Amino acid sequence: MARKTKEDPNEVLAEITPNTSRRVAAVGMAGLLGTLLLLIAGMRPPADLGWLAFLVVFGALCLWLAVAMWRASSRVIALTRTELREVDGRVLTTVENIERVDRGIFAFKPAGGFLVKLKAPVGRVYAPGLWWRAGRTLAVGGVTKRAEAKEVADLISVMLAKRNAT
Repeated sequence: MARKTKEDPNEVLAEITPNTSRRVAAVGMAGLLGTLLLLIAGMRPPADLGWLAFLVVFGALCLWLAVAMWRASSRVIALTRTELREVDGRVLTTVENIERVDRGIFAFKPAGGFLVKLKAPVGRVYAPGLWWRAGRTLAVGGVTKRAEAKEVADLISVMLAKRNAT
């Protein structure tokens, strides 16, 4: 008779790692845009003070976004039996709070990623280029590897089907 072993709730079932080339391209584009806007503001400032303020503020925001994206997209997302989290421990959501996963063509999802509808709303968090969460929506993707994101979305769907069957 085979013994049933207890499943480890912290066992990592799958991981999503950022794609280096996508990461560099996304950060590079945001940084280049910010640099160009600040260069335009400095070298050929517009006569209207409103446009100058727009160029400076938007350029600074683009540079901030590039730095924030570089930091955020260095993390790996892991799926365990109980939660979807960053490897360093920050929890995106628990599996128990997931209502459904959407990978459809018309879903408002990040590139190469998926959308998760949650049962209960959770606070707003934004990790540029990797994932974001607002209310009952969690979106994963952007600079992630498409195949790994698909695998995690499929595993979550299987876990949900298993949960709903019992």
